[in-house]
Amino acid sequence: MSSGSTLTEILINGVSRGAVYALVALGYTMVYGVLGMINFAHGEVFMIGMFACVYAIGIFSVAWGNHVLLNLGLGLLVAMIFSAGYGYANERIAYRRLRKAHALAPLTSAIGISTFLQYFIFLTVSKQNVGFPRYYSDMLTSNHIHLGGVDITYLQIAILGLTIVIMTGLFYLIHFTRFGIALRATAQDQLMASLVGIPVDRIIAFTFILGSALAAIAGVMVSMYDNVLVFDAGYRVGLKAFTAAILGGIGNIPGAVLGAMILGLTEALTTLGFGSEWNDVSTFAVLMLVLLLRPRGLLGERVADKV
Repeated sequence: MSSGSTLTEILINGVSRGAVYALVALGYTMVYGVLGMINFAHGEVFMIGMFACVYAIGIFSVAWGNHVLLNLGLGLLVAMIFSAGYGYANERIAYRRLRKAHALAPLTSAIGISTFLQYFIFLTVSKQNVGFPRYYSDMLTSNHIHLGGVDITYLQIAILGLTIVIMTGLFYLIHFTRFGIALRATAQDQLMASLVGIPVDRIIAFTFILGSALAAIAGVMVSMYDNVLVFDAGYRVGLKAFTAAILGGIGNIPGAVLGAMILGLTEALTTLGFGSEWNDVSTFAVLMLVLLLRPRGLLGERVADKV
């Protein structure tokens, strides 16, 4: 393989990985943009989506057979619903009653929910790794197109295409809809937003629901890509996505996407040069370097116009 083809492959792998991190990072940055708090249970919502999709596909396969596109689509929908439900419950339990408490109170509560969800899956679903049904994933991972001397799998195309569609839709939702106006008003001043008739509690709850649904999509993509599910997968990916949000500027949606892409490309280059075991070292080295030079992240933390 030529050096040009190798570089192209690195870019594709890095951007694909960054796209997954971006979908999860958006949940962190949206919640921070509205509440000014970090949702440390968000990674586990990602993990819930992975397991919900796999078990839903199993049920659908038994019910009416292995219809790949139908079962995958319905499995993704079930994953989004389950994750959105957990996200909503997280907001009600860990945040709504603690918004005016000391900052450590909701943080501690979120960490507690994170631990609970991890070990709930560990004790009730599976203590071992669970494989994603290859009959469904092989259709996207085995087939590919040839571009510029590099083979790009259908799954990588699906990840990039779906991420672009979601980012575009999210941008439109926030900047060109009544909900987006209400969301930005809530992010700036919850009291004033409530005084002009904006249902602040509903806006905040929907932010958790939307971010959780996006994390579920990322979870399904990762489980198909890796062909394995594990109960603590949300911790690892959640930590990387949180790092991406900080790298770009916490509370800044374009910053979260930029940070995620930088992390994805950094990991791809590190894997090529030193091996995958050095990925975490390079990731946090980049984070420390950026924060030393730009403490608020690459695009800056959003303060007045957070989302």
